Amino acid sequence: MVEADYIWGHKKRYNDFSSYFKKKFSERVQKVSIDAGFTCPNRDGTKGLGGCTYCNNKTFKPTYTNLNNSVTSQIQDGVDFFSRKYKAMKFLAYFQAYTNTYAPFNDLKKLYEEALQHPKIMGLVISTRPDTVSSELLDYLAELSKKVYIMVEFGLESHLDKSLNLINRGHNFSDSVLALQETAKRGINNCAHLILGLPGETRDDFLEQAKVISKLPVNNLKLHQLQIHKGTLLEKQYSKNPDEFKLFTVEDYIELVVDYLELLNPEIIVERFISEAPFEMLIAPKWGLKNFEFVAKVEKRLKERNTWQGRLF
Repeated sequence: MVEADYIWGHKKRYNDFSSYFKKKFSERVQKVSIDAGFTCPNRDGTKGLGGCTYCNNKTFKPTYTNLNNSVTSQIQDGVDFFSRKYKAMKFLAYFQAYTNTYAPFNDLKKLYEEALQHPKIMGLVISTRPDTVSSELLDYLAELSKKVYIMVEFGLESHLDKSLNLINRGHNFSDSVLALQETAKRGINNCAHLILGLPGETRDDFLEQAKVISKLPVNNLKLHQLQIHKGTLLEKQYSKNPDEFKLFTVEDYIELVVDYLELLNPEIIVERFISEAPFEMLIAPKWGLKNFEFVAKVEKRLKERNTWQGRLF
């Protein structure tokens, strides 16, 4: 295959998110994170307590998110923060912390519409679980998506029910499949979030996951390597039984990502390969790499192996 033949229409060897967004929007677009005070059904006792074993939301909350501030105020703080770097841009309101569809419908509608009233907000990205989206909510988001950009980001984490049980997710993979199908049939953009390296999973499991995900109506994909964060149950499990965890080196993870991409449906847009927790919150593995640095290594390895996303799809 020559570069001009890639179905996503550019020279990169995978269907990357930044190129997709540049093509879709005529100007720079940035996500602005919002913490709207949600919880999760595996935290409040509905499906469990304690939350996911790996989760410490502080690892991905920007400093400008603050529960004492309204949605409007948090958006403005985020807009001001990024506007110091880039003069001309639009923004997506990113409801990020915990489960952002886990509230009564009217409360959700009020929060989302407050965000959309900001003059620089052109859409919503809503991070949630596959088991907390009602038909009523999805029908509403489908109507919204006719006017603004809407993305529902589902934390799938694994395609294996044994892993979902082990990390205390409180849902199974059939919930994930249904959620993706229900958003897709309504024309709502979706994103699947998956963690590579969960305890008990093998390289064969990860590559099988790529095949499973490729058969589902997934628009976007976020891959993250397993990280051990301070203040989590996973930290306690790791300190007691470190041999049960097969944490990736940078080199091993790059090879896995390239193998995964080869099997992945070329129509799926890839948003991320790695997670970047603050260094002071990270137990292991401590790579010291920024996202753009890791992406460069993946692109280099794809070229060295003369391969691309979907080559073996």
